[in-house]
Amino acid sequence: MKLNLLLAAALVLCVAFGLFVRWQPSRPNLEVLPEMVRTASYQSYSANPNFSDGKTLQEPPPGTIPRGFHAVDYQAGEADAIRAGQELSNPYLAADPAALTRGAFVFRTWCLPCHGATGRGDGPVALRGYPAPPPLNSAKTLGLNDGRMFHILTYGQKNMPSYASQVSEDDRWKAILYVRSLQRVAQTSQTLVVQPVPAPSGPNGREEKK
Repeated sequence: MKLNLLLAAALVLCVAFGLFVRWQPSRPNLEVLPEMVRTASYQSYSANPNFSDGKTLQEPPPGTIPRGFHAVDYQAGEADAIRAGQELSNPYLAADPAALTRGAFVFRTWCLPCHGATGRGDGPVALRGYPAPPPLNSAKTLGLNDGRMFHILTYGQKNMPSYASQVSEDDRWKAILYVRSLQRVAQTSQTLVVQPVPAPSGPNGREEKK
């Protein structure tokens, strides 16, 4: 009973307070910590008095990695490229349609300008004077396993720059998955040989002449 009376009294006080404190358009409400409501904005390269170096854009603390980034224990170079090819494998399977669709999108966005739509090295950038990459269905490229291709996408190779900062780790694997599908299509088209249709033979087994 005492608890009910206390709650009822609190309700009455709240209602009375709400009737007493009326909204007045000419009088702004009291703001607590207005700096949290309207924080000061700074451009990335503008001066900032809140930091000792006076810069807004700060370097990340040592040892931190970007969100969604998975550090790999490899460096640029042939030795680590070979090791990556031996130790890494694609976590996505060719039977995964979602991964293949995403890989096609990544390929069209980042790879097509140089490699071309079918991976022949005839992209618009290569056609305008930039050194053309080797076809993705060449014997050398076909001999690269997924781990080696991932290392190339991550660290670059020869004229090809690194795409680690533009393409996430998952998207790199999915792009490789799509490259494999292009290679299969290219190999299938090369093995298709049109067989000549034999001429109809006569009763004696010889070809009939028309």
